[in-house]
Amino acid sequence: MAVDTKVRVAIVGSTGYGGVELIRLLQGHPNVVITSVISSSNAGVAASEGFPHLTGIMVQNLDGVDVQEMALKADVVFMATPAGVSTALVPQLLEVGLKVIDLSGDFRLKDGATYEEWYKRPAADAALLQQAVYGLSEVYGAEVVGQDLISNPGCYPTATLLGLIPAISAGWIDPSSIIIDAKSGVSGAGRGTSLMVHYAEINENLKAYKLNKHQHIPEIEQVLSQVAGEKVTVTFSTHLTPMTRGIMSTMYANIVGDYTEDDFIALYRQYYEGRSFVRVRDQGIYPATKEVSGSNYCDIGFAADARTGRVTIVSVIDNVVKGASGQAIQNLNLMMGWEENLGLRYTPVYP
Repeated sequence: MAVDTKVRVAIVGSTGYGGVELIRLLQGHPNVVITSVISSSNAGVAASEGFPHLTGIMVQNLDGVDVQEMALKADVVFMATPAGVSTALVPQLLEVGLKVIDLSGDFRLKDGATYEEWYKRPAADAALLQQAVYGLSEVYGAEVVGQDLISNPGCYPTATLLGLIPAISAGWIDPSSIIIDAKSGVSGAGRGTSLMVHYAEINENLKAYKLNKHQHIPEIEQVLSQVAGEKVTVTFSTHLTPMTRGIMSTMYANIVGDYTEDDFIALYRQYYEGRSFVRVRDQGIYPATKEVSGSNYCDIGFAADARTGRVTIVSVIDNVVKGASGQAIQNLNLMMGWEENLGLRYTPVYP
């Protein structure tokens, strides 16, 4: 669905992986023009200086943070910034009439006290926390339409929630039994340097980190509790793997009833019918991270075990695309009333 007048977009935080992926994806969007790429630390510097692969593609220099200037140049602002930045800046952007899609975690949690406990920083205004629509596109897409403030889900929650929600909605698994074993590529840690992502530390290595302390835990529990209609707590373990992109979330839960793998496959295909970015695998075929790399797909597979009475659900995404920038563009499409997959019809990069 092409439009006569393109929507003008600004990207704040354009020197991180999420911001530069927004540039890559939005370059191919037929209804969008990028009018401003913004970095508080690199204003006046060519975008291609920090990312040489943008040479001849993104020719403009990076802008500084100026809300009034953004209001003149843009209609929608993508906030691809670390936690805490959006808390301060988003209220100003909304006040001047801009729509905002926030990729940080600042507006995902409805309870400010919970945010402060897990993120160790002041929460956003309570009214804005309630206003923000949680943009898990395949589940809450109808609520995104026409809104001014969308909170883009985290990468781990996207893979995990898409893998669990249909079974919980149907009452097929016991929410109190859920264990989540999640693994991510190093791009999920951002572009900043640290010992944890140092080549000699991560190469040929597998690390568990933030056990029982990851900031995505309350986000996952908040949504699952809404779906289940009761408080849900989960065991959520995260691991860093020696690959650049990708998340695999492997989930285990007790089956309530007598359901087979074929039953789960049929249930999920019905739940996600018409949502082209969720692909449910056939029986005995389990998804791998490379099979979604560079794309906005989430692939899901199942193994139901009659012996233990448990089901294993495997969900994979590209953490930078479906787990961040791709889903943000999907939310833009929904917000604007466009086709959901507009500008996102990318085949996964393989091998």
